[in-house]
Amino acid sequence: MAENEVLITEEGLEKIESEIEYLKTVRRKEVAERIKVALGYGDLSENSEYDEAKNEQAQVEERIAKLEYMARNAKVVKGNELNDQIVNVGSAVTVVDEDTQEEDTYYIVGSAEADPLEGKISNESPIGAGLMGMGIGDVADIDVPQGKVRLKVLKISIA
Repeated sequence: MAENEVLITEEGLEKIESEIEYLKTVRRKEVAERIKVALGYGDLSENSEYDEAKNEQAQVEERIAKLEYMARNAKVVKGNELNDQIVNVGSAVTVVDEDTQEEDTYYIVGSAEADPLEGKISNESPIGAGLMGMGIGDVADIDVPQGKVRLKVLKISIA
């Protein structure tokens, strides 16, 4: 993988493109209107509304630039490139913790679309990296911030 490539699923790329469109068509206009209103308050040296609006404008532009970079450098992992025998970006992996016997399903995604609250973990995270390349029945000993976990792969499917 090239150093600047961003691994991403088709769904993740669609979300990025949708957010770019929203930021460009909606948020830019909202922030520009806030700046216009704040300019009407007069003296800019003590105008906190103007300062806040300009800071928000900078944040929106920074987010747009970051998302456009990710979209430009995206390496989309397509479903037809995946299989249900090996864990890869785009896989849904059901594992069991061999110590607690607790089962979890993780969706392995590129770092750009990771969202642990949705069960989407990055292929660069400790658990994601530890599961990459594993097959059904394989056991991974993974160092996590809380110590070590021993996960056995029960099922792999294409997310």
